Amino acid sequence: MADTKREIERKYESDDSGLPDLTGVAVVADVIDKGTAELDATYYDTSDLRLASASITLRRRTGGADAGWHLKLPVAPGIRDEIQVPLSDAVPDELTGLVRARIREGQLVPVVRLRSTRDLRDLVDADGRQLAEVSVDTVRADRLFGGEGTAQWTEIEVELADGGNPAILDKVEKRLRKAGVRPSKSTSKLARALAETKGGQPRPKDEPAEPVTAGDHVLAYVRAQRDAILDLDPAVRQDAEESVHDMRVATRRLRSTFKSFRTVLDRKVTDPIGDELKWLAGELGVGRDHEVLAERLGTVLGELPPALVHGPVSERLGTWSEAGHGGSRRRLLGVLDSARYLTLLDTLDALVAEPPVLKGAAKKPEKVLAEAVRKDFAKVSALVGEAMEQPSGADRDLGLHEARKRAKRTRYSAETATPALGVPAKALTRSMKSLQSLLGDHQDSVMVRTTLGELSAVAHAAGEDTFTYGLLYGREERRAARVEETLPEEWKTIKASMEV
Repeated sequence: MADTKREIERKYESDDSGLPDLTGVAVVADVIDKGTAELDATYYDTSDLRLASASITLRRRTGGADAGWHLKLPVAPGIRDEIQVPLSDAVPDELTGLVRARIREGQLVPVVRLRSTRDLRDLVDADGRQLAEVSVDTVRADRLFGGEGTAQWTEIEVELADGGNPAILDKVEKRLRKAGVRPSKSTSKLARALAETKGGQPRPKDEPAEPVTAGDHVLAYVRAQRDAILDLDPAVRQDAEESVHDMRVATRRLRSTFKSFRTVLDRKVTDPIGDELKWLAGELGVGRDHEVLAERLGTVLGELPPALVHGPVSERLGTWSEAGHGGSRRRLLGVLDSARYLTLLDTLDALVAEPPVLKGAAKKPEKVLAEAVRKDFAKVSALVGEAMEQPSGADRDLGLHEARKRAKRTRYSAETATPALGVPAKALTRSMKSLQSLLGDHQDSVMVRTTLGELSAVAHAAGEDTFTYGLLYGREERRAARVEETLPEEWKTIKASMEV
């Protein structure tokens, strides 16, 4: 069973490998010597170092208090999530799955062996509470694959204690710098080992120049969404909060970009990719939509006085929620391991590497991007007007749902254009987000009413009282009606502020 730990640490190097006295730094009352440990770690990667290219490390380590398999995923500079699995001979399937989006069909092989002598100290406050752990590591690195040679160095690590205040790291760094200790140029021991032994290096990350043309801006947005899908993949596999929603949004942003900026990217190439992104968004939505409905139903049920809850409504809702979540999770994990999904990732990589640009890509962004955004906004305007002309009911519900989807697309095209167009595009992004939220409340009401009807039918067949389902249905009808009453004035305000 895997354990996950948030690791917040900083690495340093010094010419004399000395560690200054840290007693008295901020609230550090004592520095406790914890002795030394001998660590032996073998790092795994593909032959072309795909994990290292993404600042991900996977190792099997013996020695120390946390021997086992460790997968480290970057969160922010100096912050990583470390997933720990007990020792075994082969790479655990659980960890291989978490890096599947990076390695695709590649094989994991040992690439570097690091043997370290670690001198450990705890920084504690006056009450003996641990603030941080400081280690001085004497390291020997041996290249095992894709090169040869060894490297040796000494480094200092300062790791924040669980639940500690990150401010202590700044105070410690200030003392270290005064003593001549400087931040390490390498983000990890593996990165330094690969740099200082002979052999292949990780592929450098894409560092595009400052956007100048319309194509530069669109491709920067496309690249960011591709990266978001890859970065979120492990979190989705771990069922992390909001991860499915965030990945689904990234797929939608990509599809919208392909459609909105048709004068920049060739849709003969992007349309088939968009179809695959639609498939992925649909698979992600199976569980997400169920989750949103369950949360909404639980909320509205909780708002009712107990006297109005007739029959085992809460129990039936709980059973429905758990069944949907479990089934959707199994299905989604199968999707993420499928050849179709991995092929989609390969296709996105190829698109970023060799984008199918058209003549419009070379033009100035102010004209090309603004024109695309205006077209999207005009379509939103038409859809809102058409929907509100319909009588309240199924046709209006469908019309408002279509308007909501177009509002999302307009929001994403405005996001893409914001670096070039500035304040007007940023304002439109906010307006479309507000409209999307309002229409989202309406669509949630439609979906909740559909689900209530289904649950009520099952409860009726079981001989249960269905009064509460009808009561909730009526409340959701009124909720949708309030949105429809609010929309005309909201839309009037949005149109008045349209400047792009």
